[in-house]
Amino acid sequence: MADWSDGYWWSNDGLRLHYREYGSDTSRPPILCIPGLTRNARDFEGVADRLAGEWRVICVDLRGRGESAYAKDPMSYVPLTYLQDIEALVRELALERFVLFGTSLGGLITMLLAMSDSGRIAAALLNDIGPAIEPRGLEHIRSYVGKAQSWPTWLHAARSLSEAQRDRYPDWDIDEWLVFAKRVCKLTPKGRIVLDYDLRLAEPFKLPGGEAGVDLWPAFRSLAEVPTLLVRGALSDLLSAETAARMQAEHPYLELVTVPGVGHAPTLDEPEAVAGIERLLHRVR
Repeated sequence: MADWSDGYWWSNDGLRLHYREYGSDTSRPPILCIPGLTRNARDFEGVADRLAGEWRVICVDLRGRGESAYAKDPMSYVPLTYLQDIEALVRELALERFVLFGTSLGGLITMLLAMSDSGRIAAALLNDIGPAIEPRGLEHIRSYVGKAQSWPTWLHAARSLSEAQRDRYPDWDIDEWLVFAKRVCKLTPKGRIVLDYDLRLAEPFKLPGGEAGVDLWPAFRSLAEVPTLLVRGALSDLLSAETAARMQAEHPYLELVTVPGVGHAPTLDEPEAVAGIERLLHRVR
């Protein structure tokens, strides 16, 4: 596993937020990785391991996840606040130009960042997310997000997650579920395994429009001049094949990669995703 250092920055409302930084190459734009709704910086461990030798990779914990502080007001767990948090990080690190990798919610934030100023984005990866989100997928997320769970061992956690999400990763074995569990969960001081996020982040998400709150097609179109990779899980219930095809039709520099046998969302460690990322970054080089 590649070495990383821990970094911190402050949000506009006074939260101490965390990121992992891998690599130190400053000859090319850094890669800023933004995870999904209930995920954290560890979601990109595989990506960082592959790329840290050539690229500077910055993986963030959004507010309320991982080692970032939990918000006092759960209604700040919304995309426009996350956008402000990432803009604060961009200022803190003085990033003039960067690559964005966004999984699910992270992809929504990527589109909003492009809407603010697409000229600074050297390339973008949207992982299983688009401007139109399938209601069935949203209902699936709402069915589990924010529900407290705990387990006595990592194996118990892995088996439980496997039972709940096997439709998303039907071909995984128990070792892969263990890796997944250690990415999405943490060990508490009392020795229990729990989900590694503030359960209150479900509150705004469960409100009408809480998943985005804005029309995202204009935001997506802001990426029109940016080399873009769209990764879609073939079994995804959040990003339909029809939406992916429309995105491809509207974006002249977008490559669509479909990962077979995977739902929402690909880990980006699959061979198809790895090859797509290599082609995207070759366009940046």
